[in-house]
Amino acid sequence: MHYLIKGEGPPVILVHGMAAALSDWEALIPELVQAGYRACAPDLLGHGLSPKPDDPQVYHSRTFYTHLENWIQSLCLERPPVFVGHSLGGYLSLRYSMRHPHNVCGLVLINPLYSPQQLSPAVRLAQRRPRLGKIALRAAPQWLINSFFVLHPTASTNFPADKALQIAADLKRASPNIVYLPRTFRDLTPRLPEVAAPALVIWGDKDLTLRPASFPRLVKTLPHAVGSPIQGSGHQPHFTHPNTVNRLVLEFLKTLPEFEND
Repeated sequence: MHYLIKGEGPPVILVHGMAAALSDWEALIPELVQAGYRACAPDLLGHGLSPKPDDPQVYHSRTFYTHLENWIQSLCLERPPVFVGHSLGGYLSLRYSMRHPHNVCGLVLINPLYSPQQLSPAVRLAQRRPRLGKIALRAAPQWLINSFFVLHPTASTNFPADKALQIAADLKRASPNIVYLPRTFRDLTPRLPEVAAPALVIWGDKDLTLRPASFPRLVKTLPHAVGSPIQGSGHQPHFTHPNTVNRLVLEFLKTLPEFEND
């Protein structure tokens, strides 16, 4: 697995979303390092510079979770980390906290996926024909993907043009087999009360990928959670409102006494 580690101090594991890469965190990582934390960010399987197996059966949420879990174990962390997960990264972070309740200090969930019921109608439609999606993703030229993200409705919500191009580039270099992932997500809702770690849920109220109404329900269901909606943001508030997201993350870390710097 390709990954980046910067800084010294309590570990913060940053897990990007589907069709993204660790470049998602280029605004947050310097802030974490400056504040005295150790930022650990991987490229998930099939993404960024990590391996991209050709077998579609590998692109299952269970495989992705195991791959991430093994990487975390390889870090040999001396103390439980805080997870910062966006979308799919939020889903994987929640699963880790359920399996290792005593080894997670906190969770920051940004527009997190936790149930297939959150998926928008457009995503559900694409989910029914993943093979066609794979062909389209493989055949689409870079300029066409760039145009889609520049003209995407989220561009009207303070979406920086350079970030739109970054998203398009990360999507294009991801394995086209990622289209098989959405149909493998299992509903975590029944197990959410098991999450012992304190959590901060951040979301954009204009999300077109996951239903925005699902995020307040998540805050109510998690035992120790607070919510921070960001008005006018879409699925990537860490792109559209990086200063706000960075501030919320750092303020949340300060509320965790056991996570303070030595």
